[in-house]
Amino acid sequence: MTTTPIDRADPSLETDGPAIETDGLAKQYGSTIALAGLTMTVPRGQVFGFLGPNGAGKTTAVKLLLGLARPSGGSGRLLGAPLGDRAVRRRVGYLPELFRYQAWLTADDVLEFHGRLAGLRTADRRASAIESLRAVGLADRADARVGTFSKGMQQRLGLAVALLGRPAVVILDEPTSALDPLGRLDVRAIIRGLRDDGTAVFLNSHLLGEVERVCDVVAIVDRGRVVAAGPLDELLGEPTVRLRMTGLAGDALASLASFGTLSEEPPWLVVRGCPQERIPDLVAAIVAVGGRIYAVDAGRETLEERFVDLLGGRSATDTVDSADQRAHTGA
Repeated sequence: MTTTPIDRADPSLETDGPAIETDGLAKQYGSTIALAGLTMTVPRGQVFGFLGPNGAGKTTAVKLLLGLARPSGGSGRLLGAPLGDRAVRRRVGYLPELFRYQAWLTADDVLEFHGRLAGLRTADRRASAIESLRAVGLADRADARVGTFSKGMQQRLGLAVALLGRPAVVILDEPTSALDPLGRLDVRAIIRGLRDDGTAVFLNSHLLGEVERVCDVVAIVDRGRVVAAGPLDELLGEPTVRLRMTGLAGDALASLASFGTLSEEPPWLVVRGCPQERIPDLVAAIVAVGGRIYAVDAGRETLEERFVDLLGGRSATDTVDSADQRAHTGA
C-alpha cells in the first residue's frame, strides 16, 4: 500500500469530517467472530492510538479499513469515501507489522516500485523517494541493497514507503517494534511532523509507553469492541500528587483542601486534581503548617495501568483469538 500526492483542491477528496469513521464494523470467519461491532472516529490532523490485547480484532480492523477484507456487517468511511474505494486508498500510507522486501533490491528500487504502483509521475516518484528516505534517516543508503540492511533499517525503509506521496492518512502497525531507542525517537518525531502537517496517523502498537508519548486520542478495543476512547488526557484522568510525610493531621490537613481532593494512604498523603505547576506551592504550604516531607511523587495513572484496569487485569498475552491470527495470515 502506497500513496499519491494529495491535491487539496480535488473535489473527490473530502477535506471536512473525520479521516476515518466506523459504525458497527464487523467481521466473521465461519463461526468465529473476529470483530464484533467496531464504532470509532479518527480525527484529521491527530495521532490516534488503537490498542488492545492479542486477539482483540486490531489486525482485522486494519484490513477492513484498507479494503483488504470485506466486512460482514456495519459500515465505515475513509476520507469520506466507503471502505475499499480505490481512489482514496491511494491517499493512504501503510506500514504493516510483517513485511519483507527482496534482498537484491536497493532502497531506491523499493520506493520506485511502490511509486509506480501508486501511479506517481516519474518526477514525483524521484522527489518523493528522496524526501521519504531523508525523513527516515536512510538518505545515504539509497543505493544499498535491502539484504545488507539490519532489521531496524528495514523497518525504516518500510516507513519510507508509507510516507511516499505525502498521504492524507498513515496507518502504522507496530512501527517501532524493531527499532532501538534512538530509532524510536526518530519515529516519534516523524509522527509528530505528520500530525503538524494535517495528516491523520492511525497507530496500532503494543508499546504503550510509545503510544502515551505521541498520541492525541486513544481507543482501547477488546473482543472486537471499543471499551474506552477519547483524548489521552481525559482517558488517563486527573493529575495526582503523592507525598510521603509526617506531622500533619486535623485542621492542618484541612487547610490544604484548595489544592485538590485529599486522601490519607499512610505513609502517603494523596492529592488528586493538583496541577503540576501548583506542586511547589503545595509543598511550601505543608512545610508552613509543620509538616515534614520525605518524598514527592507527581503524575497520573499511566496508559498501561488504565489498559490493565479496563481489561480486568488480563495480560495482553492471555487472549489470543484464532480469528485475528487467521486474519493476520490472510486465511
